[in-house]
Amino acid sequence: MKFLHTSDWHLGRSFHRVNLLEAQSAFVDHLVATAREHEVDAVLVAGDIYDRAVPPLPAVELYDRALHRLAELGVATVMISGNHDSARRLGVGARLIDRAGIHLRTDPVRCADPVVLADVHGEVALYGLPYLEPALVKDEFSAAQVSHEAVLGAAMDRIRADLAARAPGTRSVVLAHAFVTGGQASDSERDITVGGVEAVPASVFDGVDYAALGHLHGCQTINERVRYSGSPLAYSFSEADHRKSMWLIELGGEGELVSAERIDTPVPRALARLRGSLVDLLEDPAYAVHEDAWVEATLTDPVRPDDPMARLAARFPHTLSLAFDPQGREEETGASYAQRLKGRSDQEIAEDFVTHVRGGGHADEAERAVLQSAFDDVRADDSRQETHR
Repeated sequence: MKFLHTSDWHLGRSFHRVNLLEAQSAFVDHLVATAREHEVDAVLVAGDIYDRAVPPLPAVELYDRALHRLAELGVATVMISGNHDSARRLGVGARLIDRAGIHLRTDPVRCADPVVLADVHGEVALYGLPYLEPALVKDEFSAAQVSHEAVLGAAMDRIRADLAARAPGTRSVVLAHAFVTGGQASDSERDITVGGVEAVPASVFDGVDYAALGHLHGCQTINERVRYSGSPLAYSFSEADHRKSMWLIELGGEGELVSAERIDTPVPRALARLRGSLVDLLEDPAYAVHEDAWVEATLTDPVRPDDPMARLAARFPHTLSLAFDPQGREEETGASYAQRLKGRSDQEIAEDFVTHVRGGGHADEAERAVLQSAFDDVRADDSRQETHR
């Protein structure tokens, strides 16, 4: 049985103020064409369909067209909500559109209610496990603690119990949206840390034949049966070296992984991260290959040049980001506030603030625990408010 595994569409997202809707539409065209060409049995979309809880209307219209085209193709489609989606909004009409072969799994209560497909070897149970905000689902799953590992583990226990009650030899696939240990993150993913921990072990998915993951934007293999498809488009310059793709997965009659092939997705424009003095960037012929790329330029001139963005745009008309990292100076580095915070978690920024206001005294263990608890509570409260909007 063949599956096309994708995730993290982030419909409605822009790239440094560049509207990506046309590129996202081209991806949908490619997805449908690939599903038809390879005669897949199902398309698996592992969360973050939209980029935000209330997406813009053009993004909703593109999503609607995608569903209609997949339904017309006669390909079963299983989708889960991610941490960027509004699960309740995405799940509206889910039971109704099940009849069209589009299976939305946005309610954690239904995680052990699989979509069942069959081939000459028997049945395959496809379980959709939406993003689980630990503070909101702990009681539903009677989890031992408020953590990603605890709630995912409890949800997977339900899935394994359902699978055990099915006919011997039933194969299984799980869609999930989580940060699994061993995965490599990008700048464009939203922090989902709870209690200071964001990652869960791959062993949480033991007992199933394939885990189709979403959340991390780089295509990667945690182990043979646990994989991220990554996002179909780049959403930050940290993804400049990514090869954007989907997984074409084939399961054998015994649940063995017969093949896992990467299918490249369309690239609207190459990304380039350039670093050097303004003169070097403007005159070095080695940079000619990047003249049509979306460019992030970091200037190393000791003194900030005059009108650098306009001068860069003369050679690199698609320059989207400009930063300064003066070399040879010990003070006034020119780094912006955003640049100084880049790559740091909310927890780390708060602890830095404590150190700053004390003139060097670091937060102790108890204070770090209070800060982390506050961040966990705020995120959980945001999720509750979204649920009731």
